[in-house]
Amino acid sequence: MVDGRHGDGAADNASTVLAGQAEIVDAVLAANRVFVAVASKALASSTAEVTLPQFRALVLLDANGTMSVAQLAEAMGVVPSTATRMCDRLVAKKLIRRELDRSNRRQMLLSLREKGEALLAESTRRRKQEISRLLRTIPAAEQHRLAESLRVLVAAAER
Repeated sequence: MVDGRHGDGAADNASTVLAGQAEIVDAVLAANRVFVAVASKALASSTAEVTLPQFRALVLLDANGTMSVAQLAEAMGVVPSTATRMCDRLVAKKLIRRELDRSNRRQMLLSLREKGEALLAESTRRRKQEISRLLRTIPAAEQHRLAESLRVLVAAAER
């Protein structure tokens, strides 16, 4: 029986939390769409032609240095075979290198190549440029409140 005492507790908890935060959740989702659009626009003008998941893999490799395919797959929330196919494409584009792990010969290690690092740097430059353009339309006082709110959200995500 599904009522207030029985049923899916996770769904009940989620609806209770969302009921009190619906406006905030909607605002964060709308901001997320803006950030995805900014990232997509920055990638669209790239000559490397990478997808958002491929770009995410590059970002993870940049943040972590060398990673195994299994580590990358776990970080991305995909199965290793999916990560392997993605890496095949990134290797073909000369954005990452894949080398045999000398300490574990059954494992391949991934790292960014210079071209991958350049792609990330160019994307960051373009995203900063677009975000700066958006921010110029917002009064300075609101920009500071926005920055503080985003810092709070990032800190929560890092916990």
